[in-house]
Amino acid sequence: MPETKRNPVLRMVATALAVIKRSGSPVPRAKPIAAAWSAQLLKQLEWRRFEELCAACFEAEGYAARIARTGADGVVDIHLCAAGADKPSILAQCKAWDAYRVGIEPVRRLRVAMTASRIGEGMLVSSGRFTPEAADYAGKNSIRLVDGMAFLARFAALPPENSLALLKFATQGDYLTPTCPSCSIKMVSRKSTRQGRKFWGCRNYPQCKQTLPAVMTP
Repeated sequence: MPETKRNPVLRMVATALAVIKRSGSPVPRAKPIAAAWSAQLLKQLEWRRFEELCAACFEAEGYAARIARTGADGVVDIHLCAAGADKPSILAQCKAWDAYRVGIEPVRRLRVAMTASRIGEGMLVSSGRFTPEAADYAGKNSIRLVDGMAFLARFAALPPENSLALLKFATQGDYLTPTCPSCSIKMVSRKSTRQGRKFWGCRNYPQCKQTLPAVMTP
């Protein structure tokens, strides 16, 4: 039996890599492969890679993860089914790195998604940290917050071969340049002509005017 069929995390990694290849992105830039997980590495991951990593980690923990992209902003719902279950019991979302702590709004949006999906438990994963207001709201609404340090602890709890497989996937190709939420291709660094502010813009501009703040990748 092929290795990817016997090992859930390797199957998830293989699927994610296939998605990247189909995205129409340019040939990825070569990046040094990290020797170990670290908080800095998590913060360097572009948002799409971070989401795929979260889904793969859940599969490594024994969940069946089904990804549903919910809108043009690129946010995904990850429906998690426990082993042997037919219906998802947890709705997870991800918040990649930015310059500030994750506030209450992403937690509220997750609560709305939970209600729409009729799933009673939520999980919001971030490579950064959460504000006290976000933590207070989450505690009252059956939402578990997983910050960067807690996420690293989940990797440490996995069998070493699974943790290494996830590490290799996370650092495969260009894991720094963000993906356009609308076009699913790598964006390019641009600078505002008026203020000189740096930002990420879609390669399909002006057909696609999607932008992301440069701070998304430190």
